[in-house]
Amino acid sequence: MGHLSTHVLDTMHGCPAAGMQVTLQRLADDGRAVTVKTLVLNADGRSDGGPLLDAAAMATGRWRLLFEVAPYFRARGVPLPDPAFIETVPIDFGIADANGHYHVPLLVSPWSYSTYRGS
Repeated sequence: MGHLSTHVLDTMHGCPAAGMQVTLQRLADDGRAVTVKTLVLNADGRSDGGPLLDAAAMATGRWRLLFEVAPYFRARGVPLPDPAFIETVPIDFGIADANGHYHVPLLVSPWSYSTYRGS
């Protein structure tokens, strides 16, 4: 059965991004973004409640993850300019197979980020 998960690593400090806020949105055909859930990452940089979408909630279509990068680094005591170079990282992605496993990792610093479809 399919599910959606994420994992965020703080590449500046070399650790999971514990405490980062993440929002999952479903993108409607008319362009509206509907928030499905908002969560704070645990000590391992993952969702405490298991997958972001479990098998029952998985659906094909367009989705968005919003990672609140600048607030996370400010909370860690990192001095950032105003405005921050990266405030929020939006990752828009598609789910083509609701029975598939979709993992969206994020490697992030105050100055850069990288993502890919993980396993």
